[in-house]
Amino acid sequence: MLGLDDAYVLRTLRVLEISLIVTAILGIVAVVFPNFLGRLFAACESALSRFAEARGRAIAAIFLFVIVARLLALPFLHVPVPGIHDEFSYLLMGDTFAHGRLANPTHPMWISFETFHVNWHPAYASMYPPGQGLALAVGELLGNPWFGVVLSVALMCAAITWMLQAWLPSRWALLGGAMVALKLGIASYWVNSYWGGAVAATGGALALGAMARIARRACLRDALWLALGIAILANSRPYEGFLFSAPIAMWFFWWLIGKVKTRDAFVVRFRRVTIPLAAGLALTAVWMGYYNFRLTGNPMLMLHVLNTRTYHSAQPFLWQEPLPPLHYHNQQFEEFYNDWERENYHRGFWDAARVTWEKIFRGSLSYFWMGLLLVVPGVPYALRDRKMRLPLVVLGTVAIGVLIVVWSAAHYAAPITCVLFLLIVQAVRHLRTMRWKGRPIGIALSRALVLCL
Repeated sequence: MLGLDDAYVLRTLRVLEISLIVTAILGIVAVVFPNFLGRLFAACESALSRFAEARGRAIAAIFLFVIVARLLALPFLHVPVPGIHDEFSYLLMGDTFAHGRLANPTHPMWISFETFHVNWHPAYASMYPPGQGLALAVGELLGNPWFGVVLSVALMCAAITWMLQAWLPSRWALLGGAMVALKLGIASYWVNSYWGGAVAATGGALALGAMARIARRACLRDALWLALGIAILANSRPYEGFLFSAPIAMWFFWWLIGKVKTRDAFVVRFRRVTIPLAAGLALTAVWMGYYNFRLTGNPMLMLHVLNTRTYHSAQPFLWQEPLPPLHYHNQQFEEFYNDWERENYHRGFWDAARVTWEKIFRGSLSYFWMGLLLVVPGVPYALRDRKMRLPLVVLGTVAIGVLIVVWSAAHYAAPITCVLFLLIVQAVRHLRTMRWKGRPIGIALSRALVLCL
């Protein structure tokens, strides 16, 4: 009898096989009959292009589409039931926030209630940053924590559309937003679980979109969006968020000292952007320090670090040796922390290769679809675009950071969601210019890959 992991792998491979067949069929049709239904596609594209010119309307449409589409799918995709340790920890946080508290007092019989990814001393609370918990709290106040998940995913898709509008023409930004909504907003585990991902992806989109606008024109509003994006990253995925923000900080400094072409004088850049940005980041630091102090007793000690020191002997980075085993109050902890966690990775080359492949495989399933094979001819051109340099540096920095840790799920890399779809859309733009023997092969392939999604 197959184990759960084996059954999951077989189901996944079957889905990939079917997707590959569909992609091949549509790709062949696109190459052999590039003008098939061309007028219908052109009419749809023209109408959507005109619709996209009203940028606010396009953002609102993407936001509402995710909510309506996911609710319409409820007969087939029911409200998710939590089943992973992390989900219950996040739900504890959301319930705590929904009741107007940052943490709960330690129960006098806490040993009997000890559970995964939860701190008991000096306060009873989830070990995770508060971003996802706030989304779940909003959902709980609306009637069900999952409503907060749906809203957070809809906001993520809207924020990515807004970000794309700063980097691409409006019609292409709408296409990118629609791709995100279709890929992550309906059937993805991001919207069908309580793990999160959307909150951090929203932070990344706000930060990258604001920085692109600031580089063109110093504006207080964009400075505040940049500060908000960094604050969300710091309070959802601090490690990956820091890696995401580091290249943006370098580019910001380069812009501030006048090395990036801009029409605003230094005084204007400093007054309109630097001061409000610094104020926003200072408020973020104060909030995080206060939150840490209330839940760990130390403003510099994060909850995740406290939980790691209390329960974990395995180390996070590939090259680190595990600490001596710890002993726990229950058999479940012994099996998880001393058996499974310590035995899953042994610092050998093949173990490092295995966990790296797992990250690539899971990430590919979450962010991509088989139809993107059709966009491969446009990828080299997108990678050579000078305009894509900052997104590529951000992507590379976060990717390296994810690959050097032992544990990683696809949503850990959520901050770079906006970057991935920016590069996909840019590759599609290049693909559409390609012709073979005068035939619009590129346009046909671009339509096929959207149909595959």
